Amino acid sequence: MENASDKRKKQIIIILVLLLLLIVGWLAYQHFFPEKPEPVTLVSGEFLPDGKDAQRISEDELAELAQTAADRSKFNLMISPEATFNHRTLQGELMIKNPLENGHPINVEIRKKSNDELVYTSGAIQPGYEIKEVTLEQSLEKGEHPSVAMFSLYDPDTNQKKGQVAAGVTLVIE
Repeated sequence: MENASDKRKKQIIIILVLLLLLIVGWLAYQHFFPEKPEPVTLVSGEFLPDGKDAQRISEDELAELAQTAADRSKFNLMISPEATFNHRTLQGELMIKNPLENGHPINVEIRKKSNDELVYTSGAIQPGYEIKEVTLEQSLEKGEHPSVAMFSLYDPDTNQKKGQVAAGVTLVIE
């Protein structure tokens, strides 16, 4: 019986070795002879048609378009450099103008230079509007207070902030 059992073990080992050789052979074939991908031709649904009616833009028209873009980006800053306020009422004259040519609504915040404390906010000022008299949002000691007026420009269509411009202003409290 031992003879038959040994024979059976040898057969199993031979089968396993052959299987192992087949696997190694297949892996070697895959490594040395990889499958080449077939090129695929892509066809897009739409192509740019040939030109028909388009003409080159003239130099004069280009200059006019450039000037229009430059005009839209211009901003005239208009604020009085000094404003006087009543110590008790916090009211005073402060001229802020948003000329019609600006084309952008603005908001003006005035902050003290010494501590960046917010003293006044204008709210939206549309092109062609102005502010003449204001009331400060907090009381200040009597005397002169050097401040910064921060003009925030907004897109008239989306109301999103486009940029900022700053100007110095002195607040005089009497």
